[in-house]
Amino acid sequence: MLLVNNPGDWGHVYAPLLHADWHGCTPTDLIFPFFLFVVGVSIALGIVPRAEAGAAPRVLHRAIASRGARIIAMGLLLHLFAWWAYDMAHYRPWGVLQRIGLCFIVAAPLAIHLKPRLQWACIAALLLGYWALLSPGGYAQFHNLADRTDTALFAPFLYVFDPATGLGRDPEGLVSTLPAIATVLLGVRAGDWLRRGDTRRLLIAAVAALAAGALWSFAMPINKALWTSSYVLWTAGWATLALLALHLLIDRRGCPPLGRAFGVNAIAAYAGSATMVYLLAGLGWWGAIYQHAYAGWMTPLFGPYVPSLAFAISFVALWWGIVWWMDRRGWHLKI
Repeated sequence: MLLVNNPGDWGHVYAPLLHADWHGCTPTDLIFPFFLFVVGVSIALGIVPRAEAGAAPRVLHRAIASRGARIIAMGLLLHLFAWWAYDMAHYRPWGVLQRIGLCFIVAAPLAIHLKPRLQWACIAALLLGYWALLSPGGYAQFHNLADRTDTALFAPFLYVFDPATGLGRDPEGLVSTLPAIATVLLGVRAGDWLRRGDTRRLLIAAVAALAAGALWSFAMPINKALWTSSYVLWTAGWATLALLALHLLIDRRGCPPLGRAFGVNAIAAYAGSATMVYLLAGLGWWGAIYQHAYAGWMTPLFGPYVPSLAFAISFVALWWGIVWWMDRRGWHLKI
């Protein structure tokens, strides 16, 4: 996410590092659902065992609600900072951390209290129900049910809003959060199989989800902004394959966990890097740094795309160094 969110020049970004314009799925469109899928895996590996060990439901519910609320609050604070830095006309309450927090608050109790069969029933109800809600009105941008509902409830406080036409949308809005909960629950099921060492079922589920997502896309297009049901299955299939591959390489074959420093300080990397970007942008330094350190001398030699990518890679490397330094000292920021 740090790589795709921070190019030097948004006008010159290689296609795989951009979101699909509307329908479709690029590698960048896999990042956020992978986040939510891993939330589900962490529920299966961390919270469910505590419930099985006899932890009081009231204690678990309080911990879940508290953690989810803190994640949402951090997202709201980051957007408050962005509102100031970019001098935006309206504050935007929806965002990545807000969706993660909401989905966690809903999915974690379901994972604790429902048997696997009922969890699958919830997943099916969310995906089929969302399809039933959206399909009558179609999936056109601004005119689908999700966009129209979010606009009616929250305009102008959206990612995109045109006061002249009254049209708006938010890729992390309220309505599309419903199928996102299914993404987390699919991560719960994958995490349970991982916990039991059932790699065969992980592989079968990954292939089945990819096939189902691809087939469903003929009726309900794969669309990240709407978080369509086909998109949920398609991205969950790739996430399950990635989880299986990393389990086999790292847990079973002993390959080094190269991304561990980011993993143990994910919140620090995400919130810290966003704060840095907003601060530099607010001070007017972001563009100047890119122009003088990268574009000014690299563009005549390599064209405009290379310096834009080099800037993004440098930003990731900077934060990799920060979280590596924190990990070496045992500093792990948790909320």
